Amino acid sequence: MPKPKTSKKSAASLPPAAPLAAVVLAAGQGTRMRSAQPKVMHKVANRTLIGHVVATLADVGADQVVAVIGPEMASVAKAVSPHPSVEQTQRLGTGHAVLQARDALKDFKGDVLIVYGDTPFVTQETYARLREARRAKKAPALIVLGFEPKDPSSYGRLIVTKNGLERIVEFKDASAKERKVRLCNSGIMLIDSQVLWKLLPQVKNKNAKGEYYLTDLVALARKAKLTCGVVDGTEDELLGINSRTELAVAEALVQARLRTAAMEGGATLTDPGSVFFSADTKVGKDVEIGPFTVFGPGVTLDDGASIKGFCHIEGAHISGGAIVGPYARLRPGAEIGPDAHVGNFVEVKNSVLEAGAKANHLTYVGDATVGAKANIGAGTITANYDGFNKSRTEIGAGASIGSNSVLVAPVRIGTGAMTGAGAVIRKNVPDDALALNAGAQVTHEGFAATYRAKKQAAKAKKA
Repeated sequence: MPKPKTSKKSAASLPPAAPLAAVVLAAGQGTRMRSAQPKVMHKVANRTLIGHVVATLADVGADQVVAVIGPEMASVAKAVSPHPSVEQTQRLGTGHAVLQARDALKDFKGDVLIVYGDTPFVTQETYARLREARRAKKAPALIVLGFEPKDPSSYGRLIVTKNGLERIVEFKDASAKERKVRLCNSGIMLIDSQVLWKLLPQVKNKNAKGEYYLTDLVALARKAKLTCGVVDGTEDELLGINSRTELAVAEALVQARLRTAAMEGGATLTDPGSVFFSADTKVGKDVEIGPFTVFGPGVTLDDGASIKGFCHIEGAHISGGAIVGPYARLRPGAEIGPDAHVGNFVEVKNSVLEAGAKANHLTYVGDATVGAKANIGAGTITANYDGFNKSRTEIGAGASIGSNSVLVAPVRIGTGAMTGAGAVIRKNVPDDALALNAGAQVTHEGFAATYRAKKQAAKAKKA
């Protein structure tokens, strides 16, 4: 099959890229999801499908973005904000959907990229290749993103000749010869804005579904003596998501990408397949991540941080040299300083552990500041909630908190201060002081042996 010709000229010799606007089609109900929320609001790597699309459009340099949504989709409008949304009150096909964005882009002059809110993995590089094709001398007025799937089955076919893209044929309308064509239509296209708004109102709905198909633009463009072209994409990046099963496939795909990116960036993943990232996880060099670790949104791992595995981390910043886990939980607002330690079964929420601070076992640190090189004993909690208010605990640098202490906020433990094991601290502790409040120890010699003997005798009597 003839392929579109690529220009041999360098990018520097080409004219500047035209301004870019994007129309994101997101009005689909997604009935196969069997969900109360719109399809595009389902998440992959803790980012909505449409959130992935909008983020990539920002990376590729879209000057304007307009989302086409359906009725009762306020959540989608909020998700794409501050970009505007327009409502397609009747779902009459893709051509009709794009037409709803005309008024929002009435003053725009340039290229319009038409994409789909449920196709989140088209890369910045692929969109850039579409734009590059529009910069060439005698560039096509309309360019379609095509791909060759392993199973082309019901996809529309792109019919390409030496003159470029001639037409798009829906599978049900294709001849036996046309069905053998493997180059398929992704639905994504880049088109000159003047051509788009001139041709789109000419699209008719004379078909079995009575819908206005965006694909008819190709035939209309050719009839107007305009050239059309194709840029090739890959099947993985053009994965559309219409069901929970496809959502799981998409999750696996994006996690594989994120793991590869982390390792190529200089991180060590002991068991990559058991580590789950969010789309916005930032991983530095010489980071070590153990198995079965989950990163929620908003996590940054600085160079040299170490995660020992079996951890759940969200909304946290972990500095270089810090060690977290195994079996630790960091919640939003956790700030783990250089060389600090957060050990097994320790939970940290909205708290700062400064350089070298340690909370190594079975501890809850919530709404607190832990000074440099302070040490928190096992079983300690900061009691931050009184039933109405959240209050903070301040632990000074070099302080030592005894095991099983309860620090009742608001309270301050001074620099270098100590608390005894089992202490319940309700008042501030001055610098370098020791706070105790347990009663004096009383020892009864022989009590344990006598107690056991009585119990054994009673048991024998019952038998």
